[in-house]
Amino acid sequence: MKGKFISFDVGGTKVKHSVMLGDGTILEKDQYDTPVSDLEKFLMEMELIIKEYRSRHSVNGIAISMPGPINPVTGYLDSDTAGNVVCIRRRSIKTLLEEKIDLPVEVENDGNCAALAEQFNGNAQGVKDFVCVTIGTGIGGGIVVDGKVLRGKSFRGGEFGFMITNRSLPDKAIWHRNGATGSLTQNYRQSMRLDTNYRVEGQTIFRQAEQDEQSATMLDDWLTSVSCGLYNLAVTLNPEIILVGGGVSAQTDLLQKIETKLEQLEFWKDFRVPLAVCKHKNDAGMIGAVQHFLLRQGQNL
Repeated sequence: MKGKFISFDVGGTKVKHSVMLGDGTILEKDQYDTPVSDLEKFLMEMELIIKEYRSRHSVNGIAISMPGPINPVTGYLDSDTAGNVVCIRRRSIKTLLEEKIDLPVEVENDGNCAALAEQFNGNAQGVKDFVCVTIGTGIGGGIVVDGKVLRGKSFRGGEFGFMITNRSLPDKAIWHRNGATGSLTQNYRQSMRLDTNYRVEGQTIFRQAEQDEQSATMLDDWLTSVSCGLYNLAVTLNPEIILVGGGVSAQTDLLQKIETKLEQLEFWKDFRVPLAVCKHKNDAGMIGAVQHFLLRQGQNL
């Protein structure tokens, strides 16, 4: 489909948004803080962005990427525990927005969107079986088997963050709580006795780890958790490649550090899978959301 599309990528901290072409070309983009608990404000912010973009562009539709088990046809988020954006749980943003604007709206899980973006024109072009893991506030991802997204019976395929990766930490046993960038920054704030609202970026901790032993140990533990989750995906799905995305993937030595950890695991040599970063980094959700929109409008799901 030719034309322009407004794309939103809803995260636990920020909502990224853009106007882009169907080929993934981004014409303009920006972001704002996510209203995580106020549905009225959540919708109002989206409406304002849509109105602003439409004042400058002729738009064909609205594409949304967001966390959680989402029905890709109805846009309904069927969960009480999906991500930090509590105001959209057990609701269909597709339905709520279409009641307010005269444009079609399509919604898909953010991990699946990242996978669709990489499959379309990223680092999984021509790859039939791959896994895309997004590491951010939490951990999500997409599984592609024989060229198609594996959503699962209740649309929970790719919810990697709920894997148990460290049973020795009862309150942090699942991958969300020990391998997400959010868990790393939380540990850093606690160890440095910083206010819980103090903003810490993952790259800050990487730099700090080069200067003090406490940060280095913390980062090493986090890398162990990340590598354990990736190992589990490799031995379970045996994909052609695993792509790692999310803001932390911008760290130039991240994959090298992860691979060093993987090499220490007993059976990695038998199940070794190539690792690569996602090409589209923080734009993957927005690009993949538009690809999902085009698939839906073509009825090719």
